[in-house]
Amino acid sequence: MTYPLQFWAIQTLNSLSLGGLLFLLSAGFSLIFGLMRIANLTHGSLFMLGAYIGVTILKFVPNLWIAAIAGGLAVALLGGLFERFVLRALGGNTLGQVLVTLGVSFIIADLCLVLWGGDPIPVRTPAFLRQPILIGGLAFPTYRLAVLVIALVTWLGLYLLLERTRVGAMIRAGVDDMEMARAVGIPVSKLFTIVFCLGSALAGAGGIIGGPIMSAYPGLDADMLPLALIVVILGGVGSLTGALTGSFIIGFIYTFGTAMFPDLAYVILFLPMIVVIAFRPRGLFGRATA
Repeated sequence: MTYPLQFWAIQTLNSLSLGGLLFLLSAGFSLIFGLMRIANLTHGSLFMLGAYIGVTILKFVPNLWIAAIAGGLAVALLGGLFERFVLRALGGNTLGQVLVTLGVSFIIADLCLVLWGGDPIPVRTPAFLRQPILIGGLAFPTYRLAVLVIALVTWLGLYLLLERTRVGAMIRAGVDDMEMARAVGIPVSKLFTIVFCLGSALAGAGGIIGGPIMSAYPGLDADMLPLALIVVILGGVGSLTGALTGSFIIGFIYTFGTAMFPDLAYVILFLPMIVVIAFRPRGLFGRATA
C-alpha cells in the first residue's frame, strides 16, 4: 500500500507530540526507578489523576497552564506523602513496594471513576493555540507542536537541575551508587522524597497538558503506564537523555505502527524492548549500578 506524503508528514508530527507527552510521564518515572530501585506502578494513575484534577480546576479557572501547575503540585503533594509514609515504611522490601504501588494504582483508578464518572471528559485547547499551523502546505494542530516545545523545555530544565546543581549531583550519585552515596553522607531518604515529588509533579502536569489531545478518561493510566515502562527500558534507568530518546522512539513506533499495522501494533511496540533487553540489558543510555 502506498501512502501519500501528507500521511508521512502528519504521522511524523503526531509522533513528535506523543513523544513529548511520553517524556513528561517517563522522565520522573525513570529517575524514581533509577534512585529507588522500584517500578512505581502508580505513575500512570498519577498521570490520569493530574488530568482529572486539571479538568476540575479548569471549571473555576479557565487557564490550562494554571491548571497544569496546580494539578502538578497537587499530585506532587500526594506522591510525597505516599513515599514518606508508605514506601519508606517498606524500605528494603522491594516486592512489598511494587505490590503497594500496584494496589494504590487501582485505588486511584476507582476513585477517579467514582468522582468523575466513566465518560471521557474533553479538555479545550487554549484559544491562542487553536489556529492550525501551516507546514509545507499542510495544516497541523498548533497545540501538538506546543506539547513538543514544552517537553524540550522540561528536558532542558531537568538537565540543568541534574547537571548544574548540588541536588542534581546528589541525585546522580544516588542513581549511580546508592550505598556509596549513603557512605559519604548524602541524605538518600530526602532524595527519595524530592525525586518522588518531582516525578509525580511531571506526571500530574503531563496529564492535563495531554488533555486537549487525549481527554481525561477511565483507563488512561493503563494506556500510558506500559508506554512509560518501555521508554525506561529502552532509554536506560535513571537516564534523562535516555528518557527523552526513548520517548521519541516509542512515539514514532506507536504512531506509525498503529496507523500502518493496527493488527500488529503491540508486536511492533514491544519487539524493540525485547531486542534491547537481549543485547543491552541496561538500555541505550543506562549505566552499571551497584
